[in-house]
Amino acid sequence: MSTTLEKGQTINFYQATAPIIISVFGVYLTIGIALGVLPGFVQNTLGFDSIIVGLVIGLQSLSTLLTRAYSGKITDTRGAKKSKMSGVVSAVIAGIVYVLAVLFQAHPLTALIFLLLARIIHGVGESFLVTGALTWGIGLAGHSNSGKVMTWNGIAMYAGIAIGAPLSIWLSREYNIMSAFMLIALLPFVSSLSTTKLPSIPVDKDHVRTPFYKVIGAISGQGLSLAFSSMAFGCIASFIALFFSQKNWGDASLAFMIFGICYVLTRIFFASFPDKYGGFKIALISLIIEVAGQLLIWTSASKTLAIIGCGLTGVGFSLIFPALGVLAIRKVKPQMRGTALGAYVAFVDLSLGLAGPIAGLIAGWFNYQTVYLFGGISCIVSMIILLCNKK
Repeated sequence: MSTTLEKGQTINFYQATAPIIISVFGVYLTIGIALGVLPGFVQNTLGFDSIIVGLVIGLQSLSTLLTRAYSGKITDTRGAKKSKMSGVVSAVIAGIVYVLAVLFQAHPLTALIFLLLARIIHGVGESFLVTGALTWGIGLAGHSNSGKVMTWNGIAMYAGIAIGAPLSIWLSREYNIMSAFMLIALLPFVSSLSTTKLPSIPVDKDHVRTPFYKVIGAISGQGLSLAFSSMAFGCIASFIALFFSQKNWGDASLAFMIFGICYVLTRIFFASFPDKYGGFKIALISLIIEVAGQLLIWTSASKTLAIIGCGLTGVGFSLIFPALGVLAIRKVKPQMRGTALGAYVAFVDLSLGLAGPIAGLIAGWFNYQTVYLFGGISCIVSMIILLCNKK
């Protein structure tokens, strides 16, 4: 399948998306690298407490959330390619500032200031990269492949984080932490070389832009459904290790691994389903599977059942983002696609930011297993919102 661009250019799906996916993977490797070494660096090397660790880690997500609207505007008005490249450049700058933090580690407060600045810049880079990459990929591959583009970009994001974290731990153990942060500065630039020959997509500069709040309103149904469905992922990410520890089931590495494997394999083998069968149908089926997974963890009497529940959650959660995304971008004109995608992804940022604290309160009131009842109820709420916004 190919798409015709201006001046008679044609480009097939893989020509359009593979270079973008490689570039996205490279930048998300840097996010994983940072997550792998920052907690230990802040607490053990600089000597700050867990509250400061949380601040350093969470600041990137906050920065990403707060710049979604602006990155969408830049994508729509200046082009997806420029927006994506802005994300790459920001990631490189973040890497340089991380290096400065290591150089000033003998002065903990100064190093911390550099780290906080790096996290803000890294978050801005993530915002521009994702919005630009998704808009660019859909523009090149064609609207009919939008779900497939979102699916493969999602694989690149999660794979980058999953590989980056252990890679950084290995680098810091075998060499030093400086090597990990230097890699953050180099990876985005190297990976972006894959997209240098890709054509830009045209920008309609005469289009009267829809205000951001109206775009939010237009996609709020899909966005809220996505937010509630993401709570289940947040519950696993935040509390599955503590749940396993409470049950004396050993470490939860296999549960994380099974979730990740099921998530990625579902995206690989069923990437075309949201476009082929419709976003609504795939989202509904996915949510049913995700509910089953969460309820299985909630009622599990053995480690095996809990791990199976994590696997089902991974299968269910995998296609919800592209399925609901297909529905969301149909709510706006093509000229506003970048803004719509920026607003849509912001619901994930918001959800993951709220999931941990809410689940923590529930765990404090009851126990860690009850967290997954909350995850299941959140998915049911997501399903209700989806059904209420069917048209």
